[in-house]
Amino acid sequence: MSNNNEKLLIVLVVEDEWLLRSCVADYLQDAGCVVVEAETAERAVALCESELPIDVVFTDISLPGAMDGWDVGEAARAAHAEIPVLYTSGSTIEHARPVSGSRFFHKPYRPADILSACQKLCGSQSDTRRRSAHG
Repeated sequence: MSNNNEKLLIVLVVEDEWLLRSCVADYLQDAGCVVVEAETAERAVALCESELPIDVVFTDISLPGAMDGWDVGEAARAAHAEIPVLYTSGSTIEHARPVSGSRFFHKPYRPADILSACQKLCGSQSDTRRRSAHG
């Protein structure tokens, strides 16, 4: 018999800088999360569109290639309507695309703050899903 409170969070971490991606991924894994990593928006979008049951996306906004972190967030929401998306950037964001259920973290951030936001936002989503299923 499994306990719903023990469900592991599956977090997609999208960051082109290996050291930053590795640091936050290791921290989340040590905290008990399952982490899937992507270094490009294109790879992240493919993962969002796959059958992988991602619970939350943490993405840098500035990524190499034709797509950026905003595109990752939009793809995640298209595939999983209420998925929480956490955005980060070291640059000043002039044209932010606010999305409900999302948070922004300016670099440098503390991995503990990312974990806390993942847990809080996913907990809120789980509560909403349970109420919808029983309502």
